[in-house]
Amino acid sequence: MASESTGYPVAPTCLVDYRNGQLSINKDSLRTLQKIAEPVVAVAIVGLYNKGKSYLMNLLAEENIGFLLLDPTIESDTKGIWIWNMPHTFKPNHRFVLLSVEGLGDGEKGDPKSDSWLFTLAVLLSSTLIYNSVSSITDEALEQLHYVTELTELIRVKSAPSPDGVKDAVEFMSFFPDFIWTLLDFTLELETAGRPVTEDEYLEKALKLIPGDSLRVQNANKSRECIRRFFPKRKCFVFDPPTYPQELQVYREEDLEIPLDSKFQKQSKNFSSYIFTHAKTKTLRGGMEVSGEWMGTLVEAYVNAINSGMIPCLENAVTTLARSQNSEAVEKAAKHYTECFVQKWIPDINRYQEVLDVHAACEREAIAVFMEHSFKDDKQEFQKRMLVEFLLMTEGPSYSYCRNQLDRLSKALKKGISKGNFSVPGGHKLYKESKEKIEQEYWQLCSKGTDARELFQRFLKLEIAKEKTILQADTILSDEEKAMAVEQAKTEAAENKQELLRQCEQEHQHWVKVREKSLKENIEQLKRKLERERDRLVREMSVMVAYKLQLQKDFLEEGFEKKFEEMGTEINYLKNM
Repeated sequence: MASESTGYPVAPTCLVDYRNGQLSINKDSLRTLQKIAEPVVAVAIVGLYNKGKSYLMNLLAEENIGFLLLDPTIESDTKGIWIWNMPHTFKPNHRFVLLSVEGLGDGEKGDPKSDSWLFTLAVLLSSTLIYNSVSSITDEALEQLHYVTELTELIRVKSAPSPDGVKDAVEFMSFFPDFIWTLLDFTLELETAGRPVTEDEYLEKALKLIPGDSLRVQNANKSRECIRRFFPKRKCFVFDPPTYPQELQVYREEDLEIPLDSKFQKQSKNFSSYIFTHAKTKTLRGGMEVSGEWMGTLVEAYVNAINSGMIPCLENAVTTLARSQNSEAVEKAAKHYTECFVQKWIPDINRYQEVLDVHAACEREAIAVFMEHSFKDDKQEFQKRMLVEFLLMTEGPSYSYCRNQLDRLSKALKKGISKGNFSVPGGHKLYKESKEKIEQEYWQLCSKGTDARELFQRFLKLEIAKEKTILQADTILSDEEKAMAVEQAKTEAAENKQELLRQCEQEHQHWVKVREKSLKENIEQLKRKLERERDRLVREMSVMVAYKLQLQKDFLEEGFEKKFEEMGTEINYLKNM
């Protein structure tokens, strides 16, 4: 339900739920999401059930739109992903989308596999992933975050990955969200060896691999390693236990408006301020910003893959999205071309070159529109389709205009024939004079393009039989003169046909030159776009390599030589991509 005063939902709605062994998409929530044309900042909150996620949801909503809306028990009956979208008051022309994964670890509402899929969806859909837990980061807490260790089995980057999966997972960090660990009821002192440390330093220390052969240590180390490998940008926020009457569980259960102590409020303020200042817009690889409409398409693609027993594939999902987006880009470009042509095209243009000039100018602008809104049109499939549509549009107004002019000019001639005005002595001469006048005025009004010539050639063919009848009825002419007139008409028809062929060839050659110029400009625009995309990918790759080099060094310093060697393999793979 949406607020009448604000227009955005007054509470989260279920987007994806898990029932009877299947993920199900709520169609109403999906439609609401797909109506969002603006880019989205997608923040997902995950964590074990009944650990305070509702407090974080309300905290972010209150800071963004000014009041609390969420009943903490609203999602308690469902295992799935709840969505809450609202305007991003700190980032104009964006929407702030909160995703809450409910029911993790609750065996009564599903099996462990469903938890893994919901966690995976949160990773795939968000630009910032918040993992919420209580107390401190211990081996047990890291074991509970075992979902990160399963991501290599639950996500594919490419439709045809390498058999060992290593080369696929090495690219995870290029599209995974930023990672934030929130700790409620934090009671430790933030210090090491008597020295104060920041929350982020506490997190990084907790993520260092530790030696040990026990199953708990090994499992915790797997989580540590995966967090460090897949989430290069990490942040930590701690919340001291708030001061309030013990019978009230403020951020977990009931009364959300009980005054809290100043330290807790300051920690809450720091957290929400960071989210609204630093949480990124959701993007695809290559920098394309994701709108709510696009996110809805991704939700459908991922859920359909999971329900079909397949592994969600980023490349396939993006390909599906690209086809939809590129079709829209063609429509936008075609609309721009039409508006441009209508604005620039003058009906009394009498030179074919001028028509081509208008076409070229409008095509250039429309291609720029297409380039702006399209992506991953690697084979130029949609661009070629767009150019064909432009050619058809060019013919439309010119053809209609010339046909209307010819109908108007020949109206008197047709009327005279039907009344028998030319079926009199000397009528053939009058007929020829009328027809020549039509031809003269027609070429003054219409450009001498293919459309205009074909129309007039068709008109001449229709007049041949009429002229022959008028000729036979003209008693002034002798049989010899009539025969000469017939031959002359045949000669003129043949000459007109040859002239049409000659001019068509001339126009074709000119058109080829125009197309070559247009193609060159098109290629230049495409080249500039590809260069921008390549530069962006090079920057992304440089960041990835630099990060993995540092991670490799850290593993060696922590005494894990095997991890050091594995990182070397990943780095070499990235350098050779």
